This record gives sequence, C-alpha cells and structure tokens, in this order.
Amino acid sequence: MLSASARQIVASRPLTYRLGARLTSRAIVNTLYQQPSLQSRRGYSNQDASATSEKETIVKLLYNIGSRKEVEQYLRHFSSVESQKFAVIKVGGAVLTDELETLASALTFLNRVGLYPIVLHGAGPQLNRLLDDAGIEPQYEEGIRITDPQTLEIARKVFLAENLKLVDALERHGTRARPIPGGVFVADYLDKEKYGYVGQIKSVNKEVIESSIRAGTLPILTSLAETPDGQILNVNADVAAAELATVLEPLKIVFLNEKNGLYHGVTGKKIDVINLDEEYDDLLKEPWVKYGTKLKIRQCKELLDGLPRSSSVAIISAGHLHKELFTDSGAGTLIRRGHKLFKYDQLDQVDPDKLRRIMEAEDNVVKSGTTSVASYLRELQQKPKVNIYTDEPGQVLAVVTSDPSDPSQPAVLEKLLASKTAVLNNVPDNLWNTIRKDHNVLTWRVDAKEGEANLDRSWHFERADGSLRNPKDGSTMFFYGIQDSDKVKQTLDGFNGQTVPSGTRAYSTLGYQQRRGFATVTHQKKNIGLIGARGYTGKELVNIINNHPHMNLTHVSSRELEGKPLEGYTKADLTYVNLKPDDLKAQEQVDAWVMALPNGVCTPFVHQIEKDVKEGDSKNKVIIDLGADYRFDDTWTYGLPEFNRVNLQGANRISNPGCYATGAQMSLRPLLPFLDKLSSPTVFGVSGYSGAGTKPSPKNDPAVLHDNLLPYTLTGHIHEREVSHQLGTRVNFIPHVASWFQGISLTVNVPLAKPMSSRDIKSAFQEYYQDEKLVHVLDQGEPYVRDNSGKHFVRIGGFAVHPEGRRAVIITTIDNLLKGSATQAVQNLNLALGFDEYAGIPIE
Repeated sequence: MLSASARQIVASRPLTYRLGARLTSRAIVNTLYQQPSLQSRRGYSNQDASATSEKETIVKLLYNIGSRKEVEQYLRHFSSVESQKFAVIKVGGAVLTDELETLASALTFLNRVGLYPIVLHGAGPQLNRLLDDAGIEPQYEEGIRITDPQTLEIARKVFLAENLKLVDALERHGTRARPIPGGVFVADYLDKEKYGYVGQIKSVNKEVIESSIRAGTLPILTSLAETPDGQILNVNADVAAAELATVLEPLKIVFLNEKNGLYHGVTGKKIDVINLDEEYDDLLKEPWVKYGTKLKIRQCKELLDGLPRSSSVAIISAGHLHKELFTDSGAGTLIRRGHKLFKYDQLDQVDPDKLRRIMEAEDNVVKSGTTSVASYLRELQQKPKVNIYTDEPGQVLAVVTSDPSDPSQPAVLEKLLASKTAVLNNVPDNLWNTIRKDHNVLTWRVDAKEGEANLDRSWHFERADGSLRNPKDGSTMFFYGIQDSDKVKQTLDGFNGQTVPSGTRAYSTLGYQQRRGFATVTHQKKNIGLIGARGYTGKELVNIINNHPHMNLTHVSSRELEGKPLEGYTKADLTYVNLKPDDLKAQEQVDAWVMALPNGVCTPFVHQIEKDVKEGDSKNKVIIDLGADYRFDDTWTYGLPEFNRVNLQGANRISNPGCYATGAQMSLRPLLPFLDKLSSPTVFGVSGYSGAGTKPSPKNDPAVLHDNLLPYTLTGHIHEREVSHQLGTRVNFIPHVASWFQGISLTVNVPLAKPMSSRDIKSAFQEYYQDEKLVHVLDQGEPYVRDNSGKHFVRIGGFAVHPEGRRAVIITTIDNLLKGSATQAVQNLNLALGFDEYAGIPIE
C-alpha cells in the first residue's frame, strides 16, 4: 500500500537523468555569495541584469540535485501560476529554533529563482518554554491549547519575536521579507467557554499577502487571528495553514518538520508517497496510525479534498526543501489525492470507450495493427474468469485472466498498460498493490519491444520473484508466488516451449541480477564517441545516451575540460580527453563518432577517419556532424528522419540539420504542394540564447538580452540557405535571440497558390504527421515555447488563414538542444546502427 519507490510529482515529466553531486540549500546560497553581483548587493534587488544573472547561477547550481530538465520543468510549473499560488509553507516552531539558518537559506534560493512562497510559522515549543518560566502549565482540550488572557499575552510576544527572528535571518541572506504578525485571518471564538481566546477562521485577507509580494518581499505570517472588532485570537498553525491554502489554492502545501517526513510505524522507513483516494481508508486502519500521525493524515485529506487535484502536500525538513520541490524523486513524504482504482469482474461492467482509449494510446499490439480492440475484447469474453482494473481518468489498465476450474494454474496478467502521466504519478504501483492483494500467484509476459514502454523492464523485474527470457523472440516471462520448484519448471517450460534440464537454474530469483545483463539480449551494444562535449548540445547527448538501452559512451573530448571528470553519466566513470584527428584510428572500439563542433572544425576529423579507412588502419565508422559543414554535400545523408528515414538506415555519413532548419522544414513540408510559385514563405524565428553556444557574445549575454529581442543575420543566414536547399524552393528567414535559455518559436508566413481554409491547412498537417511520434499537431491554439522547452518533440499549431484565403500562418515550437540537435542525432544514430528509431528517447 505504501510505495517506497522513487516517485514523480508533476504529470508529463520526462525520464530523470541523475547527477551524482548533492547540494544543500544552504550550500547553494553560500555559493551564490561568491558571485560578484551578490557581493555588491547583499541587500535588496534592483531588478536589473544582475538579478537575471543570479537566477541563472542558482538554476545551474540546482542542476546538482537533479537533472537540468527536472529543475527547469519545475520552475516552469511553479511559475505558471500567480505568485501567491506557488506554495504555502508552514514552519513548525522547533524549526525556527533548531534550523533557522537552514530555513532562511532554503527560502532564499526559492526567492532567487523568482518564487514567492507564503510562509506561516508556529511557535509552540517557544510558547511552552515561556509559560513554564512563568509558572503556567499548558492546558489542552481535545488537542487544542486552552488560551487564557495570560497565555494569549505571552503568545503575542512569542509570535512577534519569532516572526522578526525569521525576517532578520532572511534579510541577512539578502532576501527581502515582510513581517506580518496579524491582519490576515479573521475569526470568531471557537468556543470561548471551553477554549478561551482560541479562534475559528472565517475569512482570509489576501490583500495583505498580495501587497507584500507586489513589493517584492516574502510574506512571513503568524497564525494569530482577529475578530471583526479587533480581539486577537490564537489559532493552531496547521489549521491556519490549511485555511490559507483553501483560499489561495496553491500548487504546493509544505509542512516543515525536523523529521523530514512521515515514517511507517512498523518498518521505521520513511513513507515516500500517500495517494489518499486509494490508500486513505486502509491507512487509517493500520494500528500504528494514531495520535499525531492520524491527525496529520486526516488534516491533509480534508484539505486536499477541497483543492484542485494538482495540489499536493509535502512533509519535509528545511534542509531538503529544494530537493522536494525540484526533483522527481523528492525527499520527504508527498501526500496527494491521486486517483481511485476500480476492479471489475465482468467485461460488460466496464465502459468500452475507456478501454478503447487507453489501448489505442498505449497498447503496442493495437497500435501496430496486429489486433484491434474489438477483437481482443471478443477474445476476453471467451475466458473463464476476467478481472479488469482501471482508474478514474482511464490512465491505467490491467487485465488478469484465470481458470477457476483448475486452481493449480496461476493467474495470468494479460495486459498492463499505463500512460506516461500515470507512471509519473505512481498510479501503476497502486494498481500493482491491488492486483497482489487479489492474486497470490501470477505470471506475465513482456515482449522485447516493450522494454522501452512507459513501464520498462526494470519495473517488472523489481516486482517479480523470478523470470525467464525466451531466446527466440527476446520476450521475458515473469512470475511471483510460485513456491514449488517443479511448478516453476512446468510454468517456464510452457513459456518457451522447451524443456528445462533437471538441476538447471533457468530463472532468476533476484530480478536485479537478471536485469543488469538484459540489454545485450536483443542488441549488441554500440560505443559512441563524442567530440565537442563541452557545449549545451553535448550535455544533452550525454543525458540521452546515459539512458539509452543499447549505447555506451566511451569517449568525451573537449579541449577546455581535458582531465576533468564527466558529470551526469552513470554507466561508467569517464574523463574528458582532448582528441586530435590522428588520435581517432586508435579508438577501434568506437562504432560511431558524433561531432558536436563549431562550423568548419569537423572536416579534419572526417578526413582523418576516411584516410584511416582507405589505408586499412581502421574500420568504417558512422559519423554524425552536428555542424553545417556537410549539410550541402549530397554525398552525405541529410539527417531529418521524418522526411528521410529510409536513406538513414545503415548510413555512415550523416549531416544533422540545424535547429531552426528543422522547425522551418516541419512547418513547410505539408504545404509544399500548395505554395504560391511567385512568392516565398517567410520564417520569423526567435531562439533562446543557448542557441548562441557557450562562447561569450552579445547573443548569449543575459544582461544584453534583458528586456530585449536581438535580431541578427537578417539575410543570407546559413539556415535560410539550408531550408531552401532541402525544400527546393526559396525560403526567407529572419532570426532573433531572446532572453530565455532554451527553445525556439517560429512564425511562418506561407503564400498559397489557391484559396484554402484554416481547416484545410490543419488537415494537411494532421494527415502528413499522423504517424510521427516526435511531431505533435495541435487541434487548436498556438504552441508556446515554455511548453516545449525540455521536450523531445515539435509542436505545430495556429493554422490561421487570411480572409482572402491566399496566405496561411503556422506557429511551430521546438527545443533547439533536443529535437533541434541532440534528440535528432540519437534518432539518426538509432537508424544508422540498426536500433529502433526512438530507442532511448522519451516519447511524451
């Protein structure tokens, strides 16, 4: 019921690329103090270029706790709402005493990246200490502190002192904060005769909070409330935080404590995730869930039931706040509503449209056309017994069949399908727990090609007692609950149609051991050398290859980084080298070289490789040039798979297209038959400054780009020539660079030979790209750069047409470092080396 696996927080996230280093929030802020801009400030922000530079610095530091993709997608997610809807953070009084500097550091780094958490603190331990000094024994009734006039007087002083203490700590860290000890909560007496001066909150004055944020200061609140006529009342800080969250509806509600989460009362292990819709009732029945733990879980349930399903509660320590917020795995305990799971014992109990939707979206057999949904459902009707499991939105589906007349035969998990969103929200783990409760013995089969599905093979290995690979087709049978060795042997024999020799251990009882060597079953691994690994594209290639099932990185070459360890690659410990052209023939283990070099630098390497091959000193290698040196050389294969994948299969000289050129061609290819021959399309492109590379220039200087849009090379840009060359028609291109880091937006003006409607234009794109996994055609609206940054696909939309019908406008977004470069290079490598085109690439 309580999953201990690494969990995901936000839907539609990509696969996690882990980095080895770990930083605390205090270390991040201390590192920031070494930046010249901060040494000169140390106080209030002037909202100038230095602030932009600081934000970029801290974002890069955050990459050390998770991948850049994780950090940037969470920043986008948190920045997508109004400032007051980012997070409500409730700070326990003990944290203010024991972890004040850590807390100030954690809040500082959030503010440095432009976030404004609303902080509300308690002061229970401090209040008890002062009451004890005054000889007053604290009194409680049903867990609520009885507050008499003397207790209230001390509470006011304590709250004000602790409030100012936190504000002062934040100011020392250079973060503007505003003390708000009152004026936010309006309350009536909860029960004056029973509890004294204890309030029940009736309303929240948001203007006080919003005013603080508008002024660029963090609002620091206490839980003291006031009656309409001005009487101050004491309110439990957890209750006040819940009321505040109910009004503001933030993405995150964070309860900071010193324990860093909730812990299982029997195993003693930290609980990573609680999905309330599925687990709440069973959880409260656990004998160890009592007292404060039960109260906390109930409070979270009551709170989240009234909030959007996207909201969640995190229970975490101050020192791990950054990891909880900016990584997929998190650090504390995440509590969310999740989705309710349903079990059906008869096929006619299930909405067939729900089954059809998920099977058509996630079932490889259906998507390949091998079988249809209707034919599979007819087959299920012939089964003696069927259990179907799914969730409310139809993001997961499991089908288990069994034969009640033969209890000796184990149940069979015929299908287990999950969308990417479901996987990222831990829904398959909840589903699996339900299946295990219903079936003590189970077998299931995973085809070879399903190793790259949303639930990869490692997920299955971790849940099986044993497994066996079928060498004929590469599929694997998994099982659990089979205790008798003869029964295991009989089951496995039935799987691969072969007899397992007596005494031979043909299955693994440790899934991890089996998993380590699995990738060599269907494909021989290929070794990749990367020359020019220092740049942004090189780092993205390292990330993708690190997660590729069939590729290993063996060489990373960079003159500037020579001798330094490669970070972010976990398959092996690699060090940067500085390879010269004549060094390459000694690297016989390399199967493909990727040249991530500036234009004009690649040619000597290519000439040396071809010379070595011609003289018999080296075997031929695949070469992919990410620069422009060979894009106009027709002896090389142009590497835009969506238009040229047949020629890319087995190719050994591939010119990777430019980022702008990829987006422009994607925007124009479907309309080539409809172009006005007397006019030329015009592409207005705006790129983030990562497209200008790492060499300092005005085009990648945040200070120059701040509040600015920089046009450059307004005629004759190399991408203009590239697109025109590939499409066989003149295309005008006007490039610009903007202040964001990553992603491109293209506005494409297309003169038409005959009148067309916007529906005609959209239909042409939908038909042209209907089978492309990395091209998403929007049904309505325009794509935004922020939604496509960090994604591996192109998004195309807009589809506006002039009233006269002779001019269309298309909007396309593409990540310049991924599909515009690194992702496309991996597509080309896969095709050239004989792998599935999308191997190693997250298909979102």
